[in-house]
Amino acid sequence: MAFTPITLSEHDLYYSFWQKTPCHSIDYTLANIWGWQQYFGLTWSQTDALCWLQQTLPSPVFWAPLGDWEHLDWEKALSELSASPKTFIRVPETLLTIWQEQIPERMTITEDRGQWEYLYQQSDLANLPGKNYHKKKNHCSSYVRAYGEPDYRELDDNMVEDVLGLQDEWCQWHECEDSTSLKAENSAINQVLSHWQFFKDMSGGALYIDGRIAAFSIGERLDAQNLGVHYEKGLLGYKGIYQTINREFARHAGEGFSLINRAQDLDEEGLRMAKTSYHPVAFLKKYRVTVQ
Repeated sequence: MAFTPITLSEHDLYYSFWQKTPCHSIDYTLANIWGWQQYFGLTWSQTDALCWLQQTLPSPVFWAPLGDWEHLDWEKALSELSASPKTFIRVPETLLTIWQEQIPERMTITEDRGQWEYLYQQSDLANLPGKNYHKKKNHCSSYVRAYGEPDYRELDDNMVEDVLGLQDEWCQWHECEDSTSLKAENSAINQVLSHWQFFKDMSGGALYIDGRIAAFSIGERLDAQNLGVHYEKGLLGYKGIYQTINREFARHAGEGFSLINRAQDLDEEGLRMAKTSYHPVAFLKKYRVTVQ
């Protein structure tokens, strides 16, 4: 099986596999795999039934393939891969359950808590109800007292330059050039926004203060119930900026969705605390699986 670089010229084919996949992890959106392909050395290979994904950096592993998981002979499908053993990362629990039914004796399974995706009720993030969200609501109130009611604008082609400018300023403040991961994220954001038109169901919004962009959030419809959040950035020095862009994006882009997926914490303690503070209602659990 030949693996080739991920290209946007095949975006329609990829979306056909995405639509057949029963579990829509934010990891597996085209925007995510294309934006991060250089950092992870991601490649893909399509068969009639599946789109296989291979990560080559820092060492070769597979991601879960996309396709109709529920109607496959996995013994046969996995035999298409020449690697032995076959190690998969970021395997959603839905696929793991299917593999446990079909090939239970061949698997070694490791829970990967840092890759679990946080799921929140849209209404919680949009309304910040009750005692659990008292501090978050106070931060938003501080924003309103300082800058007035949020000037939230839905992202369009004319605003992309503003967003990229904010991202550049954010990176200068956070010294992205000295951090491999922040540098890679900056590249992913620039890549995705510069090719915005190739990605289906993307959405975004920004906060403006005195006519200047101060924060943005970029997300994507994962399915009828779930909205994913890819990136969220705010400039330093503005009171309640992150709590307010989070709430406004949930209110506007999240309207009509029941859940908002805010991705994983990558085992970073500060990120885990921040994500937990918004009280997730569930997780999209993922695992590392080695198939003999």
